[in-house]
Amino acid sequence: MTQANPRIAICGFSIECNRFAPVATRAHFAYFAGDEIATEARNPAPRMLGEIPGFVADMDAAGPWQPVGAAFAAAEPNGPTDHQFFTELLADIETRLTAALPVDAVYICEHGAGITTEDDDPDGALFATVRRIVGPAVPVVATLDLHANISDRMVSTIDAFIGYRTNPHMDMRERGIEAAQTIRELLAGTKTELAFVRLPVVPPTVTMLTAAGPYADMIDYGQTKIAPGDKPEIMNVSVMGGFAFSDSAKNGLTVVVTARRASAPHTRRNSKAAEATALDVAQFGWDNKERFYPKLTPLADAVARAVAASGDPALPAMCLADVADNPGGGGRGNTMYLLKALYEAKVKHALVGIIYDPELAEEAHGYGLHYNFDARFNRDETTKFSEKWSAPARVVALHDGECVGRRGIYAGMSLGMGKCAALRIGGITVVVVSKRRQCADPMFFEMMGLDIAKARIVVVKSRGHFRGGFDEFFNHEQIVEVDLPGLTSPVLANFEWHRLPRPVIPLDDAVRWQPPQG
Repeated sequence: MTQANPRIAICGFSIECNRFAPVATRAHFAYFAGDEIATEARNPAPRMLGEIPGFVADMDAAGPWQPVGAAFAAAEPNGPTDHQFFTELLADIETRLTAALPVDAVYICEHGAGITTEDDDPDGALFATVRRIVGPAVPVVATLDLHANISDRMVSTIDAFIGYRTNPHMDMRERGIEAAQTIRELLAGTKTELAFVRLPVVPPTVTMLTAAGPYADMIDYGQTKIAPGDKPEIMNVSVMGGFAFSDSAKNGLTVVVTARRASAPHTRRNSKAAEATALDVAQFGWDNKERFYPKLTPLADAVARAVAASGDPALPAMCLADVADNPGGGGRGNTMYLLKALYEAKVKHALVGIIYDPELAEEAHGYGLHYNFDARFNRDETTKFSEKWSAPARVVALHDGECVGRRGIYAGMSLGMGKCAALRIGGITVVVVSKRRQCADPMFFEMMGLDIAKARIVVVKSRGHFRGGFDEFFNHEQIVEVDLPGLTSPVLANFEWHRLPRPVIPLDDAVRWQPPQG
């Protein structure tokens, strides 16, 4: 490391906000302040996702440094964040960062799709606050989820923008490592300039996988713009699909480019290389715009296939994805449409998970193992989609919900699910949890003693991250994305939009885009 023992501040606000979901309060967030941030990041099973642990580990490996924890708040995707809580977080970051000055650099771990009950760009507000405190010469580097919605303020106030490149998000730790390496390069004297371009495309969630498809091709094309060599002109190309359900003016498929510049006075002016690269990659995406339309399987067809697969061992097992009720996008994780249909069709050898219903889990724990009772789901409805439903059930397993993720985005992460119960309902075993989270890790079934490999049908309330956890059981051809109602339906026409830029693909016809002139 060129600069000896640098002082690097760490802060961030990480939540994906769905405007149609209930408000996220202070109680929904894990909050780390001061030394807690680095201490938790160094934990073998941290209570945070991979970016900060990756950043801290790489900085530790590179040589002496001083982590300066400000504040970091992270939550499962939810509705708009309570604005009062956000202002308290921002004030805490400002107080702690100001008191810690001088610092040599700042690392911001941000999701990028945040909104509050009063502000549609809290991410930009945090970035601008950090820049105001540390001044124009201190390097500020941010990592962001590829579902981030990008504002000019987010790009113009930092020195390097690093977005995820995989969906499911299997590269969070790697992006934290990249942030550490970028900060070390900036401390050694490299200067950067950024540019971004937004397209009138709001990709439905199921079109943003990165193993294959239009989004994968766009990300891959962007990476070809980083020339081989020690220090190519282009440092980073991030293709940000965005998060439609934030319903904000920032929505839209966005390309953000960070470029190196050899030597010039410190400025936020976009370099021609950054601008040209961002336009090139954006044009590639626009040329593929017709591919950003969702293709889902109707419920009746999905159930018919499940009936066939559950009764014929010669057919491959199936994974049904309830993409419209994805807690990873703000869904409540408790809609009954698919479970009810499978139950009425008498599907057997099926697992369904995970259903968020604390009252039902508590009730099952009160009864104990092997108790038969009438399981009443959603006795306290939270959204218009969370309809009440009941069926005869038997308690087959109970758990306190404390576990460590095994695969995918939660691998190695400490997860507290609250009281959990496995209920046998006809030929279906349903896992009910007390803490809302998407079903992205096999551990949520396995901790209940359930064998996924023996199931003929597995239902997951997840949009795409389950693919990184369940890929040892199901290949792409065995996965069915079901068209259902819910707060995260990929059929964007199902929602009443108020702030989304219009016209946009896939909502409108005859959408046009004119590349901005330099």
